[in-house]
Amino acid sequence: MFDIVFLGTSASAPSVERGLSSALLMHRDQRFLLDCGEGTQRQLIRSGMGFRKIDKVLLTHGHLDHILGLGGLVSTFSRWESIDTLSLYGGHWALQRVHDLMNVVLRGGEAEMEIHYHPVNAGVIWQNQHLQVSAFPVNHRGPGCFGYLFQEPSHRPFIPEIADALGVPRGPERKQLVQGSSITLADGRLVHPDEVLGPAEAGVKVVHVGDAGSTADLVPYCAQADALVIEATYTSAEEAMAAQFGHLTAAQSARLAAEAGVGALFLVHLSRRYSEREILREARAIFPNTFVPCDLECYRVGKGFAERVEVSDGLA
Repeated sequence: MFDIVFLGTSASAPSVERGLSSALLMHRDQRFLLDCGEGTQRQLIRSGMGFRKIDKVLLTHGHLDHILGLGGLVSTFSRWESIDTLSLYGGHWALQRVHDLMNVVLRGGEAEMEIHYHPVNAGVIWQNQHLQVSAFPVNHRGPGCFGYLFQEPSHRPFIPEIADALGVPRGPERKQLVQGSSITLADGRLVHPDEVLGPAEAGVKVVHVGDAGSTADLVPYCAQADALVIEATYTSAEEAMAAQFGHLTAAQSARLAAEAGVGALFLVHLSRRYSEREILREARAIFPNTFVPCDLECYRVGKGFAERVEVSDGLA
């Protein structure tokens, strides 16, 4: 299960209601900041999430509206917060621009912080026993643009009814079976995991694309995702302009969601020229389960569901 706090959902420049691109994705005890537009640190404070455990930033590309917030965030981290090491993931060009920015922020020893730069290529970039994060190429303006795929491992669900029928007591014995170990009951009978575990089920999958100029190559990465976060900078009325500037319309993103069979579609990077209602109307005509989140809204994504929750509702 994942929680996503949308910190900034505006395209290119902030509006009164929407800040620049950034989202906080949480899974168990891990937090990933996806892009860091100007004003992100204030949005983190306003959301109530604060800065704790935010030690990984994943950049979709190097455009300024997606990276400028790192200057203020790193300055705050290095002076006032307990986070002393930050890992930045992104394409070579994006990291080069961020490195130049950090040379200004951290110049002269006024602030100290250890920053690790991780150049991204297609494939796995981070993992632990509960989660794997992969990068994949995205066609946008400029080199080294990436989307990110967050995938839980598959698992075999425990079937309590069968365990009850076999006489498996509640407690550590059931945990052992879930972990793949056989157990011996008090009467000497041996119970194997295969007897109480169902068929393997895929874990929850979330895909974050960010900005994109084409959806042609994205279907394999988005296939059967429980949630897809992607831009909708334009409506179809300005499809030619969208193509000119390397962006998508709401309809294009909705068609991608439908073709890839995703569970829920979240549209971000909205131009100030459109209302939320216009974007929703166009997308939902193609893909009904579409959301246009407002800044500071949080959504919980699980297997087969996506729902809005309050930030305080048991988040990691």
